[in-house]
Amino acid sequence: MRLVHRDPTTGRLRLRLETPSDLWRLARLVRPGDRVGASTTRRDPEAPEEVSGAERTRRRIYLTVRAEQVEFHGFSQHVRITGPIVEGPFDIGRHHTLDLAEGEEVTLDKPALSSGEQAVLDEGLSGRADPTLLLAAVDWGDSSLVRLRGRAIEPVADVRRTLAGKRYAGGQQAEKDRSAYVAELADLLRREGPTASAILLAGPGFLKEELLHRLGEVDPALAKKVRVYPTAESGRVGVDELLRSGRASEALRGSVAAEETEIVERLIRALAGGTRAAVGPREVAEAIEAGAVETVLVSDRRLTDPEFAPILDGARTARARVFVVREDGDAGRRLAALGGTGAILRYDWMSPERARGSPGSPRGSPRDAA
Repeated sequence: MRLVHRDPTTGRLRLRLETPSDLWRLARLVRPGDRVGASTTRRDPEAPEEVSGAERTRRRIYLTVRAEQVEFHGFSQHVRITGPIVEGPFDIGRHHTLDLAEGEEVTLDKPALSSGEQAVLDEGLSGRADPTLLLAAVDWGDSSLVRLRGRAIEPVADVRRTLAGKRYAGGQQAEKDRSAYVAELADLLRREGPTASAILLAGPGFLKEELLHRLGEVDPALAKKVRVYPTAESGRVGVDELLRSGRASEALRGSVAAEETEIVERLIRALAGGTRAAVGPREVAEAIEAGAVETVLVSDRRLTDPEFAPILDGARTARARVFVVREDGDAGRRLAALGGTGAILRYDWMSPERARGSPGSPRGSPRDAA
């Protein structure tokens, strides 16, 4: 996300949406009542009367709407903002939908940003380029390939086959099946790999090394992008294991999706340890007041919750980092099970409420709940 212009007197922001994650950020910045402007198309009311409405020529114009509804479409990578037109060459007062995609510019009137909105904006302006990464967790008969870009973890393919093991009967056919399985995975990586900045291969056995060897034979340039890591599981479970483990942190650096998974895992581990984490609005607020907080995590759907506004304000005042977590992902669901917010602490600290044994904390069974 690039800040093209900022008017300090009115709070008007002109932003260029440079990555798919910027679309998600815009959807979290726009609130009902905000004025949003962008280049769009609309049917020309000055077209001749004999031309039917469905055939009237669409003109490209610049319109500003007062937002009533905001929709983020992650699959198609679009943000749709609907509301009455408040500025434009015609049709003032009529409803219009701004359909925004990567690469477009938008103006947003925000005289005052909440702490949560400021955290989202700061993340967008931090200069991250949303590198595209491919993760493959492979084993004989059960492999998964996903793509990471920005905050999105996109499934690419699940390759499941029934294969005879080397110790079992099957002879030449079994060997052919296994060779075909390696070739299928290699073809997938060759198809998806050119646009990726790195390819991470993980798994419990030696298939990942065999796959790397095959890539070295058929596509040496692509093989140079590959990094290999051990995991106990393959498939989607293996992908999650790699993201949570921290073993691939160097290769995953710059990926917000990977950081999101890793930082929630840090919270869960700290919570299991007892006194280096706070969870739920009450505990997090107390930890902030005590000056114990390093990082506050909050679900994106809680940004507009009045209960959470003073927590985020307190975190910014205390100069703690605020990290917004998408609730529709695995990491977000784990955080939601802990009350929608948590904090990683600088030092050992215990909530006064928990010390008194007060009921109702989301701590009960952190790993089960998350």
